[in-house]
Amino acid sequence: MPVADYQTYCKMLDTAREQHFAFPAINVSSVTTANAVLKGLAQAKSDGLIQVSTGGGEFASGLDVKNMALGAITLAQHVHLLADQYDVFVALHTDHCTKSKLDGFVRPLIEETRKRRSQGLPNLFNSHMFDGSDLPLEENMEIAVPLLKDCAELEIILEVEAGVVGGEEDGVNHEGVPSEKLYTTPEDMLYVYEKLSTVENGRFMLAATFGNVHGVYKPGNVKLRPAILNEGQDAVRKAYGEKAMMDLVFHGGSGSELKDIHETLEYGVVKMNVDTDTQYAYTRPIVEHMLKNFDAVLKVEGEVGNKKFYDPRSYNKKAEEAMANRVAQAAQDLKATGKTIFKG
Repeated sequence: MPVADYQTYCKMLDTAREQHFAFPAINVSSVTTANAVLKGLAQAKSDGLIQVSTGGGEFASGLDVKNMALGAITLAQHVHLLADQYDVFVALHTDHCTKSKLDGFVRPLIEETRKRRSQGLPNLFNSHMFDGSDLPLEENMEIAVPLLKDCAELEIILEVEAGVVGGEEDGVNHEGVPSEKLYTTPEDMLYVYEKLSTVENGRFMLAATFGNVHGVYKPGNVKLRPAILNEGQDAVRKAYGEKAMMDLVFHGGSGSELKDIHETLEYGVVKMNVDTDTQYAYTRPIVEHMLKNFDAVLKVEGEVGNKKFYDPRSYNKKAEEAMANRVAQAAQDLKATGKTIFKG
């Protein structure tokens, strides 16, 4: 699964929009979780995205270093090395970077790609996300437009967000925001298009909100209004024609009904972030391993335990397998199974 180049990534997104499916975009924070995504996508014969957040990058750099950009570089380099062993494409993406963290995360990663390209190497990341959803939309776009110019120069796609995804994820907390901010208006989507479409050769994705909430919820507890996406796309198409239809991103999918997910695919969603569910899938077999083998993983009452059970490989293998299966399920839910454009 080679890491997609720019032309391949664009073809991935175009194909998804035309055929009404979306790619699972999975957050990772370690070599093992990255391996799980590669395995799961290959299992599903689906292309997809591997994402690194600011918190994931910081964790990957180690407790003493705590450098979010350096950790993201480490994970991305690992994926570049391992991806060639699989027969589907993967794109590398950074997730939820707010204004205050741009200089410590996205901008250094853009410069790393600039350096790599000067050496004849491929881009480090295929796309980056700027999350300006906590800003007035005008300020959001004032930052996004020059950022997209920098990205376009290096064949990087930029993801932006208009509206607020509720709940909390990876240190970005939008709990308790007014309910009206959870829904992007057609006027907002039109404004985003008008601002970003002025960037020559720029390509972008929009995370428009329609009641999405980050976190853990029982099915049915998240009340989505997917029609909002259609209303926004209609406003853009009416003003600028069919070719102006935007690539949309679905954030906060945990607890969403499958029918709502499928409806969004009809309105231009080409990417859905999956984090909470894959975190749980990874952790559950580890907990089960510890509970079933309590006396083996701990040196209880003077005993020595059993190395075969407390060797981290013994339970991380189970965790990788379980997370890979959840990634494959995500591909199935998004109608991406078997739709890789990789030809070998």
